Amino acid sequence: MARENSTPLVLLHGVGLDRSMWGAFREEYARLSARETIALDLPGHGSQPPWRGEADLAVFADDVAARLPRVCHLVGFSLGALIAQTLAVHRPDRVASLTSVSSVCRRNEFERASVAARREQAIADFPAAAAASIDRWYPAGTGVDDAVVDATRRVLLANDVESFLAAYGVFATGDAEIGPDLGRIGQPALNVTGELDPGSTPEMTRRLTAAIPGARAVVVPGARHMLPVQCPRALAETIHRFIDESST
Repeated sequence: MARENSTPLVLLHGVGLDRSMWGAFREEYARLSARETIALDLPGHGSQPPWRGEADLAVFADDVAARLPRVCHLVGFSLGALIAQTLAVHRPDRVASLTSVSSVCRRNEFERASVAARREQAIADFPAAAAASIDRWYPAGTGVDDAVVDATRRVLLANDVESFLAAYGVFATGDAEIGPDLGRIGQPALNVTGELDPGSTPEMTRRLTAAIPGARAVVVPGARHMLPVQCPRALAETIHRFIDESST
């Protein structure tokens, strides 16, 4: 298949994960498009060195920007979505289109308290917090293979805990940091979440879509937070269609 566009698709994962979470999605996307896909590890995750020092959304976005292609279609998941939104605002020449997957947006008081409580649990007992994340992401009925769930568990437990807590702090406060600037995003934008996502809810996707001029929203029926893992084909088809339509 000939390369149909030289602008690659860059994928950013969420807190405590790494670029391997995009494996099934990349396979599905490759069936639809010859476009190159590049999955990056966030600061302090995967192949990146442990994170020490200042941690906020702008600092993380700068770290990622140094490793981006000259220009790309940018897809961020969860924390990765907040970083992608920051790059779309502050490095608009580098971002051809923006897709936010399972993104939080302008948390209310209850939502801020919930994410703060999860971070406190991780500070007190990291293995227990990792187990709670697995239970929240992959409850009975998601249809995700046990081997895939086990792989996610291994990635979570392999985290450098200090790096994880720094990233979780950025995730817990990043929506407030980028929220006032969402109206400055001028690229084609797509927001996708799962119908049953308890943290990055469909309501948050509606908030995000209202905040970004001209943005589109898609809610995937029956999906939870780990949308790229649980429903890689549906997500690949949605993003492929969005980029194809927004590039014409």
